[in-house]
Order: sequence, then C-alpha cells, then structure tokens
Amino acid sequence: MARPRKPLLSRDRIVTAARSLVDAEGLAAVSTRRLAAELGVSGPSLYNHFRTKDQILEAVADSVSAQVDLSMFDPADGRDWRTALHDWATSYRAALLDHPNIVPVLAQGPGRRPAGLRLADAVFGSMVDAGWPPAQATSIGALMRYFVTGSALGSFAGGFVDDETAYDPADYPHLGQAHLLADRQELIDERAFETGLRALLDGLTLQYERVAAVR
Repeated sequence: MARPRKPLLSRDRIVTAARSLVDAEGLAAVSTRRLAAELGVSGPSLYNHFRTKDQILEAVADSVSAQVDLSMFDPADGRDWRTALHDWATSYRAALLDHPNIVPVLAQGPGRRPAGLRLADAVFGSMVDAGWPPAQATSIGALMRYFVTGSALGSFAGGFVDDETAYDPADYPHLGQAHLLADRQELIDERAFETGLRALLDGLTLQYERVAAVR
C-alpha cells in the first residue's frame, strides 16, 4: 500500500500548527479555516479533534504549560520550598516568553487543561508539604501566577520609545534617560523580574517563619 503523501491529521499536529500561528501572528490569526489551509486539509476534518477555535487555543495554552519544569517539586529533588518556587517561576516565565501571544489565555487560569492542572497541583502540594497551611499555599500559587504571567504580558522597557525628544524635561523631569530603555529591554526586564521575585520570596520567608513559630 502506498504511503500517504501527507502525515495523518492528529491533535498534536493541529496544536503545533496553531501554536506556530499564534507565535507568529497572534490569537486573532487563528481560525479553523486558516489552520486547515496550513495543514493542507479540509476545514471539517479539524472537527474530528476540536469542536471550536477556543478548544484549539486552550490546547495551545496547555502545550505551553507542559513546557514548564516541575522537577523541583519532586520530593526526591531536595530543593527547599523557596528555591523550588524561584526555579519554577524562572522556568514558567521562560516558557511564556517563548510564546508571549498565548499569555492572555493562560492568564485565565488552568480550567480543565491537564498540564495546567498538574502545574497548579505541584505548586500547591509542594507548599503544603513544606509546612504552609492550605489556605496560604493557595494564596502563594495565585500570587506567583499573577506575578509570572504579568511579567510576560508586556515589556516595561519596551514601552518607551527610543526618541529622546519624546520625553521633554519640562514635562517629565525624571525621564531624561527613558529613551535608552528600549535598547536595553531584555536586560532591564530580566533584572526587574529577578528583583520582584526576590522581594516576593523574602516576604514569603518572613511569613513562613511566623507560621513555623506557631506550629
């Protein structure tokens, strides 16, 4: 029997094509018609795997969640809760920076997405195992998601133009060097993320010490 000219359509092929489209052109570029054209299939064939465009975007979001390293939460790993949170947040942000256009979907929460739920389960379980009360462990998971997804939604440094005439000292006396920020975007954003992450973890460490004192 002759081999098919194109790979058989599968859920993974659809998600990979949709993720590439989102990365290149944004969420608005995704449609079943466009994906069918990209995959070289008829539009209705997609419905054997996904009923709606939203389901496809949910699957794309989950494929990005699956790229986040969770090994630091394995009980056998040996990292303390603070180090584990730091390393996880760094991996989480890296995955989002690789696929920034899908962040608005991820920011809505895991819903029923398997990889997203595994991520939430790992963070919560690790914090409880470290001695955090469940209510506070839930708050930590929420706090970290707010911080990481917020850091990936847009660039602070990239929000300034590289035209020094845009920031007249008469109007903005403290923004005389703001036009230089865009050129140093990656460095500034990375430094801001690490500064914020350390501040969060320092604050959580103080709370943890109080929790440990009353146990």
